[in-house]
Amino acid sequence: MKIIKADSSHIPLIAPLLDQYRIFYKQTSNINAAKEFLESRFSKGESILFLAFEDDQPIGFTQLYTTFSSVSLQPVFILNDLYVDTNHRGKKVGEGLLTKAKNFCQEKGYKGLALETAINNPAQKLYERLGWEKDTDCFHYFWTSK
Repeated sequence: MKIIKADSSHIPLIAPLLDQYRIFYKQTSNINAAKEFLESRFSKGESILFLAFEDDQPIGFTQLYTTFSSVSLQPVFILNDLYVDTNHRGKKVGEGLLTKAKNFCQEKGYKGLALETAINNPAQKLYERLGWEKDTDCFHYFWTSK
């Protein structure tokens, strides 16, 4: 397995994975929208995306966004997306992508990585094994404008 920091030239390889990721979260398939979303993130420098390959085939990705902690006065990455193609699960692809994100965070001198996941997501075991700690002190709220 090889993991690279992707750029806009990789959009045709990432878009099908992003589409499958969205389908997993019960969204309608839309490859063109996935491509447009990625093009916008890359052109505006709004995300960091790591792409995993096996035999030159894209098999998974993780996407990071920057935010800031006013309390600690430090930048923080939000690990917003992690997806591994269903045919490649159980091969430590997710672990490789998470480790790559952690190393990148340390190289950049960021405070850390934050993520949220569904209560029933089995990846929680992986996150905890790799050092993420479940926040039991706070609630997560979200307001929807529509």
